[in-house]
Amino acid sequence: MSKSSSATGASERHVADSHDLIRVQGARENNLKDVSVEIPKRRLTVFTGVSGSGKSSLVFDTIAADSQRMINETYSAFVQGFMPNLARPDVDVLEGLTTAIIVDQERMGANPRSTVGTATDANAMLRILYSRLGQPHVGPPTAYSFNVPTRKASGVMSTDKGGRVEKSVVREAVYLGGMCPRCEGMGHVSDIDRTALYDETKSLSDGALTVPGYSMDGWYGRLFQGMGLPMETPIEKFTKRQLDTMLYAEPTKIKVEGVNLTFEGIIPRIQKSMLSKDPEAMQPHVRRFVERAVTFQSCPECEGTRLTPEARSSKIAGKSIADLCSMQISDLAQWLRDLDEPSVAPLLTSLRHSLDSFVEIGLGYLSLERPAGTLSGGEAQRTKMIRHLGSSLTDVTYVFDEPTIGLHPHDIAQMNGLLLRLRDKGNTVLVVEHKPETIAIADHVVDLGPLAGTGGGQIVFEGTVDGLRASDTITGRHLDDRATLRSKFRTPTGTFEVRGADTNNLRDVDVDIPLGVLVVLTGVAGSGKSSLVRGSVQGREGVVTVDQAAIKGSRRSNPATYTDLLEPIRKAFAKANGVKPALFSSNSEGACPTCNGAGVIFTELGVMATVESPCEDCEGRRFQAAVLEYELGGKNIAEVLAMPVTEAHAFFSDGDAKVPAAATILGRLEDVGLGYLSLGQPLTTLSGGERQRLKLATHLGEKGGTYILDEPTTGLHLADVEQLLGLLDRLVDSGKSVIVIEHHQAVMAHADWIIDLGPGAGHDGGTVVFEGTPADLVATRSTLTGEHLAAYVGA
Repeated sequence: MSKSSSATGASERHVADSHDLIRVQGARENNLKDVSVEIPKRRLTVFTGVSGSGKSSLVFDTIAADSQRMINETYSAFVQGFMPNLARPDVDVLEGLTTAIIVDQERMGANPRSTVGTATDANAMLRILYSRLGQPHVGPPTAYSFNVPTRKASGVMSTDKGGRVEKSVVREAVYLGGMCPRCEGMGHVSDIDRTALYDETKSLSDGALTVPGYSMDGWYGRLFQGMGLPMETPIEKFTKRQLDTMLYAEPTKIKVEGVNLTFEGIIPRIQKSMLSKDPEAMQPHVRRFVERAVTFQSCPECEGTRLTPEARSSKIAGKSIADLCSMQISDLAQWLRDLDEPSVAPLLTSLRHSLDSFVEIGLGYLSLERPAGTLSGGEAQRTKMIRHLGSSLTDVTYVFDEPTIGLHPHDIAQMNGLLLRLRDKGNTVLVVEHKPETIAIADHVVDLGPLAGTGGGQIVFEGTVDGLRASDTITGRHLDDRATLRSKFRTPTGTFEVRGADTNNLRDVDVDIPLGVLVVLTGVAGSGKSSLVRGSVQGREGVVTVDQAAIKGSRRSNPATYTDLLEPIRKAFAKANGVKPALFSSNSEGACPTCNGAGVIFTELGVMATVESPCEDCEGRRFQAAVLEYELGGKNIAEVLAMPVTEAHAFFSDGDAKVPAAATILGRLEDVGLGYLSLGQPLTTLSGGERQRLKLATHLGEKGGTYILDEPTTGLHLADVEQLLGLLDRLVDSGKSVIVIEHHQAVMAHADWIIDLGPGAGHDGGTVVFEGTPADLVATRSTLTGEHLAAYVGA
């Protein structure tokens, strides 16, 4: 081969290198309107736009969903049978997809056995370390696991050897586990206050039991009668045996009216059905009962460590595995660096890398024993990121959902660095984001809009960050928005005194929180903001808390059912037409019989994806044809549920369809910026920010003097932050006290009073480093928050 031809060959681009774009054509998921876009691979692309404009529909429900579906299809039909069925997104063409790894904001499971250590495999590696080096030696790694009980067995043991079975009699075979037998590895034991279970002056048939779900009208009444308990006698006159039967009876099979049933005492039943769940995952009325009736205390036998005495006795360099799990992760990482054990060098390297990733990502203040269910959405997302930081995979598509949530401006630069590192390893990074600091580092920006809901679903800009600034889109116009410091401050009407607060990492904090004004509680992630609120303010009389916990709701739930808006609407329809309200519920008598009120038919295709298609009988409207003939103000119930909130508000405020109760609720939904949502949109299709504002709208109607909001700017576009500030002002001006936990500088600048916690996170935080007006904070610049706020307002 001549020199010239080899040179030509080297300069020619290989055909494989031409696949450098992800092409989407004709995407129609949710509110997307035939969207077509080309996304560069191995670059950082940020998707922005107002809440509800279609960002998640394009990134998660179209690109990431189809990538996962295609990966699942590479498995055998047998394996696919065990996997979730994923339907093909509503899109014409998707080309150039790579394997997608989704790092979302979903809270980690509320399983009380799950901790930061078990969720990230750090505990698994520590257990192996102790099984090799722990002195005295206790046993295999399971001997250090609080999820594995110790089991003993005796009898005949059979062993298969080369086609023959050897039998031997075993006196006592012990399978070692590390679970504390008293608390079953939970770390706490519960005691039930019997006075909270019943009113002893009443009889069972008079409703003496105050446990949720125990009604004497149904089978429970027959069960108690079947056990021979006197239904008309006040409980205080029960014999000891009768009381024991009612409270503690073991499961007993009895026959009631010819039906075989099982009776079980109230206390063991409560322990199985309620106490085995995490309180955070319970329905509100059940949680209120559990908080009233059950006292949780640290297990006296394992001192809250969840482990057996043997597991705690085994030590390395004077520390037990329980000691290590209770240490702050940044301290534990340092302790492991000082540990020199060549025999387990590869294990130590892996463990050190995992813990250093925690510190690097801004979670060094956590401990491995922290229950996973108590992490905020932002903390859970960053914990999931740790698995991917050291990954050797390249050419992967990483999909992030607002990774800056819950991050102080100081930590956002660190998060940006991690996103760029993932990109520089040759990966495609797709980020849904509102924060200008993260939009600024994008190689490519896709702006969706122009509005939300049905007014969105289109690409209004595509290109560079500078191009976005110059464009006339809502995001472009607001990208350089900077709030100004409040010049006039409201006068407090009183104070909330907090004295000696020591929840989690707080160090005997004394602080006066002014009432009747807008107070912003700030500080780096892990500085103790939530601990101060949960431990010292939440739970006081008249305090309403709106947190980021997920909304419980299925596909059948929608904004109208969640906010109780449907109740007055159903009654108004029933009154206008002289029929009963149940007809106007798609979950009750009015439901279409073909699809049972779901509006769609699910067709199972064996191992292939389940197909979802609109119901042909009701055409997706969920109701029987007869119900749709009844009208209110010229519209039937299906047409009302299809209305956006703004239109429905006008409809129910005036004329023949005037329903004041419905108009009030719709007004609250407009106040929180959800005017574009349709009343019947399934809750499962709402974004995280939309769900939190829906929750806020329901709480606005509660009678409470003080509102605590946990990062209300979550998921809010820059343009919507202004509307939120207006809502906070209206709340304060109406006589409420508003306490906001927040990192957004616009909210800080708007506050009457700022309380800044720090100076760092974990044991480096927990003290009040500043309290005063935003102007004073900017003037002194004495804290990290002060420096970032000063830079933000251009002071």
